[in-house]
Amino acid sequence: MNTYFGYIRVSTARQGEKGVSLQEQRQAIEGYAHRYNLTVSQWFEERETAAKRGRPIFTHMLRLLRQGRVRGVIMHKIDRSARNLKDWADLGEMIDAGMEVHFVNESLDLHSRGGRLSADIQAVVAADYIRNLREETKKGFYGRLKQGFYPIRAPIGYLDQGKAKPKIPDPERAPLVTSAFELYATQNYSLPRLLHELDRRGLRNRQGGRLHLNGISTLLNNPFYMGLIRIRKTGEMFDGNHEPLISKSLFDKVQAILRGKTVDRLTKHDFTFRRMVRCNGCRFSLIPELQKGHVYYRCQTTTCPTTSLREEKIHEAISSKFSAFELDPEECEEARRWAEGARVRHETIQKEEVEKCRLRLAQVRPRLTRLTDAYLEGVLDRDTYTERKETLLREEKDLNEKIANLNDADSRGVARVEEFLELVKTATNNYKLANPEQKRRLVDKLTSNLGAVTKNLDVTLKPEAELLLNRPRNDDCTPHTSTPRTLTAILDKLLVHFSVNTPVEN
Repeated sequence: MNTYFGYIRVSTARQGEKGVSLQEQRQAIEGYAHRYNLTVSQWFEERETAAKRGRPIFTHMLRLLRQGRVRGVIMHKIDRSARNLKDWADLGEMIDAGMEVHFVNESLDLHSRGGRLSADIQAVVAADYIRNLREETKKGFYGRLKQGFYPIRAPIGYLDQGKAKPKIPDPERAPLVTSAFELYATQNYSLPRLLHELDRRGLRNRQGGRLHLNGISTLLNNPFYMGLIRIRKTGEMFDGNHEPLISKSLFDKVQAILRGKTVDRLTKHDFTFRRMVRCNGCRFSLIPELQKGHVYYRCQTTTCPTTSLREEKIHEAISSKFSAFELDPEECEEARRWAEGARVRHETIQKEEVEKCRLRLAQVRPRLTRLTDAYLEGVLDRDTYTERKETLLREEKDLNEKIANLNDADSRGVARVEEFLELVKTATNNYKLANPEQKRRLVDKLTSNLGAVTKNLDVTLKPEAELLLNRPRNDDCTPHTSTPRTLTAILDKLLVHFSVNTPVEN
């Protein structure tokens, strides 16, 4: 029996499809077999790297060789057979057992001591070549990351531009990715419902297929969309030089919802204050029920003194609170005069805040450098280094976002105060005319908590609303004698508040 196997290999499927290496190897083996009167009975062709164990075709061939079906195997070169020492050891065991292994490119007698030593040396060199190539590839990979480039395929919503070029937003998918974060941040969407909505709007994966639930979860957890690059295998974070699709504050809000998300429940009735009124005793939400034409919000904890609240009483408490916002003519005039000069006065405050943020920002990079030095010197372990580095990168991103907001605050801050004043001035009338969903949105804008105490409702306003409500007034609710001065101080505080916080939505 003078038959042999022929084994040819390339490292990647692309090399096998577009290169000529497989064809050249086959021709070389056929020429070698012809010269030495050997017959190749079966060919084994593989498109897999030899750096790691587990090549399926190579493993199958070894199993057939052990069964003694042929005299041996013919390969092109030693590095085509194995680039890791474990596979080479398997071949060595077969050679020791009498199996013939021929290498076309190396004229070696593997059954002699000298030939075997020469082959072993070449196998070690091939394994070392792979180790060195891996290290150099890793250096290049992390070098790109440190420069802010993402040397991996762009995530959904971005397009690749080639090596050493930042990813750019996909004009078709980027707006849909942004919408995914904005919709989920409303807390009105569960992940399955969000998936359905994005599918309806036309968001598709890179291959043009529909997204799956795991894909939506991966998308929402990826900090790449706020400008940071995270390597999932190691958890390391890098500052990216690509254009973010969302703000850090929006990303953080989505993460908070993901960590504490609740399952959407189908509601039989559209109760106005569902999940909005909490018992001050047990802190659980009151459950609305329709009984005899009236809606009652009941506490389900039997030990609590709170039993139930009628919806009419909740409406009454909220309307009473909103009515106290009304500004008299003198206050309206003072607010108008304040707005005229506020933009000029705010410029000084804005510059001071920007300078503070820039000073803090200037300290981040040196801290990152010291952190890296400590890691390289062995003072910090990898997990601690990764965690602290991510914290500093997030702080840097947050400060850059604050500076951008502050630089634009002079044109937006006063407008937000004016919008807020208009909102509270018309709150009572708008609340009376609104439908249940509009009432919910208005209450959500102006209140931070609705707490049930026995049979009464305690309405806690948001800080900006509480600030305006508690302005000095006489017992008959007429303006205090120092109204202009006190209202100006309140409006100044509101300006600072709205300049650094999310604006009131209309």
